[in-house]
Amino acid sequence: MRDDTRDLPANDSLTRFLGGSPLAVLFRLVLMSILVGVVLAAIGLDPWNILVSIRLLFQRIWDLGFDAISGVWRYFLLGAVIVIPIWLLSRLFGAPRGR
Repeated sequence: MRDDTRDLPANDSLTRFLGGSPLAVLFRLVLMSILVGVVLAAIGLDPWNILVSIRLLFQRIWDLGFDAISGVWRYFLLGAVIVIPIWLLSRLFGAPRGR
């Protein structure tokens, strides 16, 4: 593996501390901040009221979890209306299997 710190001037402690030239590091930080901001905005976080946004995020995740359970329960009941009677009839009228 190559060590990128060897390419940096040894006497430039700021460049060594930042991990690159200050302008390049600033550009990367700005770009990463924008990308992370887009992701956080997509999940509903607001930078002006971050604590309320985090609480609302967890509340939505909690509600979504129970809504998902409710949806699965509804699908189970809908399928069971068909599957259980067919299974029961096949067990009642099926050919006896001898051992």
